[in-house]
Amino acid sequence: MNYQDEYKKRLISIPEAVSKIKSNDNLVVAMCASEPQGLMSQFHTVANHVENARVFSCLTLKPYDFYMKPEMRGHFELASWFHAPGSRAAIKANTGTVTYVPNMLHRAATDFIFARKPHIFFGTCTPPDKHGYVSLSLGITYEKDVLEAADLVVLEVNPLLPRTFGDTLLHVSHVDYFVEYEQEVPELPSPQPSETDLIIGNYIGELIEDGSTIQLGIGGIPNAAALALRDKKDLGVHTEMIVDSVMELYEMGVITNNAKAFHKGKVVATFAMGSRKLYDWLDDNVGVEFMRGKWVNNPAVVAKNSKMVSINTCLSVDLTGQVASESLGPLQYSGTGGQSDTAEGAVEGFDGKGKSIIACYSTAKNGTLSTIVPVLAEGTAVTLHRSLVDNVVTEFGIARLRGKTVRERAKELIAVAHPNFREELSAQAKKLGYF
Repeated sequence: MNYQDEYKKRLISIPEAVSKIKSNDNLVVAMCASEPQGLMSQFHTVANHVENARVFSCLTLKPYDFYMKPEMRGHFELASWFHAPGSRAAIKANTGTVTYVPNMLHRAATDFIFARKPHIFFGTCTPPDKHGYVSLSLGITYEKDVLEAADLVVLEVNPLLPRTFGDTLLHVSHVDYFVEYEQEVPELPSPQPSETDLIIGNYIGELIEDGSTIQLGIGGIPNAAALALRDKKDLGVHTEMIVDSVMELYEMGVITNNAKAFHKGKVVATFAMGSRKLYDWLDDNVGVEFMRGKWVNNPAVVAKNSKMVSINTCLSVDLTGQVASESLGPLQYSGTGGQSDTAEGAVEGFDGKGKSIIACYSTAKNGTLSTIVPVLAEGTAVTLHRSLVDNVVTEFGIARLRGKTVRERAKELIAVAHPNFREELSAQAKKLGYF
């Protein structure tokens, strides 16, 4: 079989692909750097003959017209697994075109398929190789499960995407249509850690032993934590997201994956986003395996890693240890993501040496609010159940909560709260009966 001919037979234009959308369709688009931007930028053009089409996505990168314009209400709705600036802006503008899907990352695909039939999957891929395989490149968090269940699969081919391995390869015969759209792969700048980030990062570094397997996210605090790991030895990686700091630690020889008990010698992840340098590093890199989110983030799989350390951030923590990472009161700000998945997996580690770390600044709003609070604000979503919380880190130290009583937890957390709020927190703890 001539696979180039098969590919060409399936090649259509973006307007032709978008015209496949029908009323009441459940559409799923690939996430983050895998987002099919050429296709998504044209969804709104078919609104005149489409009603009640729902677009499911995670971390939508751009403020696309199909959900940003109020006139799209009744035509398109963005159903987000994890809000990003665009979806937050649409909610603030009250467009009526955005909703949130409560989930844990490892169940995003399976719960979606349980609840509804995916009609069209829109994703991105590399050009096909000589054997007729494309690579789904920078992520298969939910993408591959959904495309296998969808009625129609449309992939946007971008030759600038890195060719990656693991479970990312897909034969052209399993794709209904291709569109070609070359663009620079979306990048995510690495924020420069602040002085506070560096202090928190050093506390995190104290908790991580040589030979640990780490899950590391994006942001000032995770970047600072990575800097604090430069003198560690034989770290491994099992993470939902690969960012530049993983590449940098690998190039320094800190990450070797040699001490891993599970998938030894491999960086394991479900998606990646960062700089062009990161994408070039990932290209044809057999030392990195992208696997489905339902497997990578399954707590039972995470627990198979030796000395597993999950590092996540949050918005606030109450005095009993409830962690809020996704909402400000009832206002959904981001999403659960994989925090609960990896934190649970770490503390359930098979070797009894796993650790979960939740990091946050001690204050918010220019020091006017404490992030350590007596009780969470009404309507706040609890992202991480208090029984799963292990270590909470601020710039004032480490609160060790695993196995502790409510009284002990309150004392630990007040000790790492900002000094300006400790007296009031202690008074509130007494009113609540914790002391």
